[in-house]
Amino acid sequence: MYQNHWNPIHATADILGSEEYPQLHGCVCFRQMPTGVLVTAELFGLPYSDACHSGIFAFHIHEGSSCTGNAEDPFADAGGHWNPNDCPHPYHAGDLPPLLGNHGYAYLSTFTDRFTIEQILGRVIIVHEMPDDFMTQPSGNSGRKIACGKIR
Repeated sequence: MYQNHWNPIHATADILGSEEYPQLHGCVCFRQMPTGVLVTAELFGLPYSDACHSGIFAFHIHEGSSCTGNAEDPFADAGGHWNPNDCPHPYHAGDLPPLLGNHGYAYLSTFTDRFTIEQILGRVIIVHEMPDDFMTQPSGNSGRKIACGKIR
């Protein structure tokens, strides 16, 4: 029988911004469906300036299991994009569509068969400061990591 998007949430990630972006927060929900995973994200406090130069943010599942880091990279322990099949970017299992900001708010819902909930539990999901160009290796020239959440 077909299962709809009202299936229970199977995993979540509470997103928190770096020290530079303390207002940035939100949640990503993951629902396992028969043929893939429904990913739904809602974020608040994203940086923005004007309509022509801001508001698109790369969004990826990373291989690490921690949202910790250092002075140069607050989320350095997130590691690189999660890429269990050693595919070129943007075909990493963890590559997701960009977040499109609207005066600091973004909502995304996408469906993917690149992973199961079981495979991503314990990993982290990252918001980058710039859009993903979907070409540059290995991470799409997406800039600094500005927010992170652990998938639980």
